[in-house]
Amino acid sequence: MKSEHQILIVEDDPTLLRGVCDNFASRGYFVRKATDGEAAIESALHQCPDLIVLDVMLPKVNGYEVCRYLRQENINCPIIFLTAKGEESDVLLGLGLGADDYLPKPFSIRVLLARVEAVLRRVGNRSDESQEMHEFGSFRLDTRARKLRGADNQVVKLSPKEYELLAFFLDHRGEALSREKIMDSVWGYDVTVTSRSVDRFVTTLRKLIESENGEFIETIRQFGYRFRAR
Repeated sequence: MKSEHQILIVEDDPTLLRGVCDNFASRGYFVRKATDGEAAIESALHQCPDLIVLDVMLPKVNGYEVCRYLRQENINCPIIFLTAKGEESDVLLGLGLGADDYLPKPFSIRVLLARVEAVLRRVGNRSDESQEMHEFGSFRLDTRARKLRGADNQVVKLSPKEYELLAFFLDHRGEALSREKIMDSVWGYDVTVTSRSVDRFVTTLRKLIESENGEFIETIRQFGYRFRAR
């Protein structure tokens, strides 16, 4: 299998790191590696990987802080967390910081490879299908720059997942979208999120773009949501 994708693997366990890197290399990926948070940040900033597989418990800087810093620096490549922490609060923290998926340890390398392929495919499909500019109310979403601007051209700060949720809504404006379809399209079918997680992200997004509840995002009782076609 040939792939032009560059993957950054960040893991401090040398045996696990070697095994993961070898498996990705055998699939044709160009693999870079880092063993602590500082090295991960340095590599991500200068090597521009297509995806990062990121352990949470790292020396120097933990994975959550690595993710937070990279998103603040507008490094928007997909991030998949690897961690022994599997509680819903941990999952929501990682996703809220901008991660795209979350795989608890111990894990199957075949599952990890499948998750990576699914995330890369999903991101590529969204890029192909998305319009370059969406306008609603006083807002404009520029999908090439991945920026939302409001009144007076001011940038509205969105986390990567908030951006993807809004872009998905706008690409399907006027459609009734089930929570399951939203989870599948924005987070991926296999990721550990629930309908409650979707509701929380919608609530956060509403606070950023709406002056009154339902102004743009309409709740469809016991089903999901619709972004108003106006």
